[in-house]
Amino acid sequence: MNNPTHSTLAPCIAVLGTGSDVGKSVIAAALCRLFVRRGLRVAPFKAQNMSNNSGVTPEGLEMGRAQIVQAEAARLAPRVDMNPILLKPTSEIGSQVILLGRVAGNSSARDYHARKDELFHTAALALQRLRREFDLVVMEGAGSCAEVNLMANDIVNLRMAEEADAAVVLVADIHRGGVFGQIVGTLACLAPRQQDMIAGVIVNRFRGDVTLFADGVGWIEQRTGKKVFGVLPWFNHIRIEPEDSVAIENPRRVDAAVDRGGAALAVIRLPHISNFTDFVPLDAVAGVHVHFLESPQALDLFRAVILPGSKNTRFDLDWLHSSGWTRAIRAFSRNGGHVLGICGGYQMLGRTVHDPEGHEGAPGSTPGLALLPVATVLRAPKTTTLTRFVWQGAVGEGYEIHMGHTARTGGRPLFEVIERNGMPVAVEDGCNEPELRVMGTYIHGLFDSPAVTARWLAAIGVQGVDPPALAGLAARDREYDALADHFEKHVDVEAICRLVQGARPRAQG
Repeated sequence: MNNPTHSTLAPCIAVLGTGSDVGKSVIAAALCRLFVRRGLRVAPFKAQNMSNNSGVTPEGLEMGRAQIVQAEAARLAPRVDMNPILLKPTSEIGSQVILLGRVAGNSSARDYHARKDELFHTAALALQRLRREFDLVVMEGAGSCAEVNLMANDIVNLRMAEEADAAVVLVADIHRGGVFGQIVGTLACLAPRQQDMIAGVIVNRFRGDVTLFADGVGWIEQRTGKKVFGVLPWFNHIRIEPEDSVAIENPRRVDAAVDRGGAALAVIRLPHISNFTDFVPLDAVAGVHVHFLESPQALDLFRAVILPGSKNTRFDLDWLHSSGWTRAIRAFSRNGGHVLGICGGYQMLGRTVHDPEGHEGAPGSTPGLALLPVATVLRAPKTTTLTRFVWQGAVGEGYEIHMGHTARTGGRPLFEVIERNGMPVAVEDGCNEPELRVMGTYIHGLFDSPAVTARWLAAIGVQGVDPPALAGLAARDREYDALADHFEKHVDVEAICRLVQGARPRAQG
């Protein structure tokens, strides 16, 4: 690709990692807010994201939630150029490919790799558009930047950083152990020119007295010749949406002593769980405890069971049936327990999920849990909307991402949808079967609205708790400031600023 001279394009800084889940997304979000507070117009960018945790732009296009979080940290509305390629895994070897916000089909890993040059070009053009408009682009890598068996097909780590002539900050996670090996081993796997691209290191998730790691910092700098920009302590006082379900891969069992006097909510951790960030606002309510459960267990201690979104509804339905969860959830409902299904979870609560065209695999039908009088047919096109709705007088905002249509044969609609993608509408959403205390909806993010959260908690019999008055984007904005403050306290910010000295606020036309 022939780029214009770099003088016409904004500089870039790339946050790459020694592995998955080392904190790249959060550190990129911190840099976005940090540079915005210094007067720059900043855009996040991740060429390719693999995640079932996605969201919707104001134009009704789909992209990864990590870049939506980073856009919010940069005080921007998200746009698909920030995440031009999104892969949503549907099986161990295949994914749905979202290209510039729209479904471009399903692809096996082998077929996808064969298209990498074309996809790199698409991503590079998206990056170039951002660089023309903004003062600085904060890039994020994926997984480890030193996977030698994948480098030939890399379009998101060092190859894209090289395309952007970006200074690279390498993030390592000390909490998981072996931080010295992470850093030295990563560098040893790289070619000399790639090693030269890495300007320095951030050691993330340190527990304890940071000053006790001074010798470790010295060793890393002496051994690698790379500056350690800072050691970031572990934090629990800041809530930033995690990028992917790796954050919930160690589900905990509920303890009666822990939840005495409060309300325990169970979220079934489906194999293809998506949009689990729906439950972050619930976990922020004092007295409410959200538990992600994988193995079937007694549910009598829970006030409600939630079936979340899924990227492969029929596969996850079969898993519910074979694992024993179906029997447990039905028994919980028969005994007066409350059940909520969101998106794919809503489809599962119905009588049948039909996939005549094979959108999720082999064509066919799968019986549901039969707790709601609805039936679903999976079909194109995919619905992606920002949605406003009303529930018993409470107005809420959320988003929809689903393939297919669900028809009610009984029960009552749950919500009245009043707006989609900025256009007024008057349609019904979801289903409510009061005698079974079962509800289903297609709307993600419904708990971002305190009035809706309060009504749902009251409906499941939770008394004496109040959702925080500050919620949704306003609450998240406060957390981005707290994150930037934490970052500035522990990282040599001036040294990082020097990496992007060409970033200057541009004159506004």
